[in-house]
Amino acid sequence: MKYMLLVCADDTVETGDTPESPVVPIEQWVEELGVERRVRLHGHRLRPPADAVTVRVRDAEVLRTDGPFAETKEYIAGFDVLECGSLDEAVEAAARHPMAAGGAMEVRPFWDDEDAEAEIRRLDAELTAAGQDRDVARAMACYAPDVEVFHPVSGLPQSGVDALRKAEELWIATLDGPVEREVLDFHVRVDESIAFSHALVRMRARLADGGTLDSTARVTTGYRAAGDRWQIVHQHTSVPLDVPLPPDAS
Repeated sequence: MKYMLLVCADDTVETGDTPESPVVPIEQWVEELGVERRVRLHGHRLRPPADAVTVRVRDAEVLRTDGPFAETKEYIAGFDVLECGSLDEAVEAAARHPMAAGGAMEVRPFWDDEDAEAEIRRLDAELTAAGQDRDVARAMACYAPDVEVFHPVSGLPQSGVDALRKAEELWIATLDGPVEREVLDFHVRVDESIAFSHALVRMRARLADGGTLDSTARVTTGYRAAGDRWQIVHQHTSVPLDVPLPPDAS
């Protein structure tokens, strides 16, 4: 489950190492939680309250006030997003944060109302079904308008869904019948509104000239959450390259 870790600072409290309570550097905390344990997904510092702007709308009028919405000695200095197996694990991670020694750490769970990985896998299944039906429009609905794709047929980048549609239509025209798309290996990594997948994809079809297409490629895909749905914003397909080996190669 995901947790928001709000880093609450208090400028009236001095922080620092003591023999009883040594404070670990923030770099060490990020390394341990983010790289080694993969609990911390991401986070960032925030500018001080003096740089804040508070916005309210009253009677259709936008009211802007320089400064924080509440005058208090404690303020939110930064945030981290954690993914932990339990609240106790999130609390343990918060307790190790350097700011816990002088400020406070608020641990708040996210609403658990969606399964982003399942949605992305459904999106990939939609690409498979679109190929089987030779339905370019159905496939293009999976992509964002500003998508960037390294197309395996042209070998050139396609910027925007309109350019990608044209490349797909030209490719489909070289085929005779449906496209069999088999996903041999599929791994997804989701981080809030951004996700990536890595897959081995085998494509098989009859060619219009009587030949046969049978190729396996490595496909790396980037996704972005757009409202309540995910869309593909980047896709790179790496196809095998037959390179002659020198005579003395073993």
